[in-house]
Amino acid sequence: IALAREAVARLFYGTPSQIALVPSFSMGFNILLDGMKPSSKFLLLKGDYPSVNWPVKSRNFETRYVDISAHLEDDIAKAFKVEQPDVFAFSIVQYISGIKMDLSFIQNLKKQYPETLFFADGTQYCGTENFNFSDSGIDVLGASPYKWLNAGYGNGFLMFKEQVANHVFPNTTGFNSITGKYKQQDNNFIGKFEPGHQDTLNYGSLLKAIKLVENFGMDTIENTIKELSLKARTMFEERGLLSNDVVHRLEHSSIFNIKGDDALYQKLEQNNIACIQRGDGIRVAFHYYNTEADLEKLLQLV
Repeated sequence: IALAREAVARLFYGTPSQIALVPSFSMGFNILLDGMKPSSKFLLLKGDYPSVNWPVKSRNFETRYVDISAHLEDDIAKAFKVEQPDVFAFSIVQYISGIKMDLSFIQNLKKQYPETLFFADGTQYCGTENFNFSDSGIDVLGASPYKWLNAGYGNGFLMFKEQVANHVFPNTTGFNSITGKYKQQDNNFIGKFEPGHQDTLNYGSLLKAIKLVENFGMDTIENTIKELSLKARTMFEERGLLSNDVVHRLEHSSIFNIKGDDALYQKLEQNNIACIQRGDGIRVAFHYYNTEADLEKLLQLV
């Protein structure tokens, strides 16, 4: 367990004593919210991943929303001026459209509003490029590593900035809360997220996945993904397969939602194209093991 915690810290430039290992992002995020003051005011993105928005809504926090559009960052900045939220919770990459938050914008926004807590879901992001949590504007980064890290289910993590413990007070506890390296009885914040026995097989899978990334090289992974995704975006735009919101963004992730109906989805599935129906289209995504031949096959079928 300690080795897995240390591996997450290495990969994303965090501090092991400020990282909680949880069965999934959803489990950890719910514990986090239970430690918030009921009067907390949240800003969310409309249509964000359900495991981000639903837990906030279910606790009846005062909530405001920003639409996801080509002008996402400008709209968030305007909302901050009006609402002054206590917490801004968001996915770094949107699971339906693949729209990616400008992390330099988040860094600057945090400087403007240092009292606001920034909670980020990195499930659709972590493992696609280099990311330095310590230097980011994010106070809490959580992720389920089944996606780009290929770590399977049953493992996840939450990374915290040190000051978060002054604002969040979970009641969750158990003997494991004070058991193991990096936990102290008098300073037990991450232990609140780890009250009971943890599955060594699942966290061993996370450790193995991170070691694979380290052996392959995050720089290589990032460059490979960006190169192929840029080509894919150009090809998709030429064929009119992307929404205007995505077309008008300066930067995009490796996730794309292409226009297509159920018949096209069935066709892609029958031809061994890994995809899923999301929103009004079909979501496809590229990882470091994909090739231009994979993109060409997809384009021919479309």
